[in-house]
Amino acid sequence: MRLLNEKIIGPAGLKRIIPRLKAKGKKIVFTNGCFDLLHYGHVKYLQDAKKLGDILVVGVNSDASVRRIKGKPRPVVNERDRQKVLAALESVDYAVIFGEDTPLKLIITVDPDILVKGSDWSADKIVGADFVKSRGGSVKAIKFIKGRSTSALIKKIAKKS
Repeated sequence: MRLLNEKIIGPAGLKRIIPRLKAKGKKIVFTNGCFDLLHYGHVKYLQDAKKLGDILVVGVNSDASVRRIKGKPRPVVNERDRQKVLAALESVDYAVIFGEDTPLKLIITVDPDILVKGSDWSADKIVGADFVKSRGGSVKAIKFIKGRSTSALIKKIAKKS
């Protein structure tokens, strides 16, 4: 089992590590998201993504990008804590924070064999899909577990307080 601090990485670190892993024949899987208030739906999604390859790299939206995408009260959990919680999961090999609204720059850096998103994303809306396919990779959609979402969890908490 790899240590938590070995799994927390930046884009520059990925640039060094990914070519070495590919040279060893490792299949790289990439996904991304906010992962605010980690719940079972997230965990299952990441486990399913990991099953598609050897190395799972997870891009984590920065606090600023989460605010731009989800609105001002979000995120609930700060970026470093979200990155550490994700890195603590057995299925995640690397967790990297990115500040842009989309992960395209990071996807280009990682150059994954497989790009994964949730089934709520239509194929034509998946950022980086064209790049990955142009490099011979594939894009996969993973079904979400019904009723499991951070937004629903936040609403439930708000009702109880």
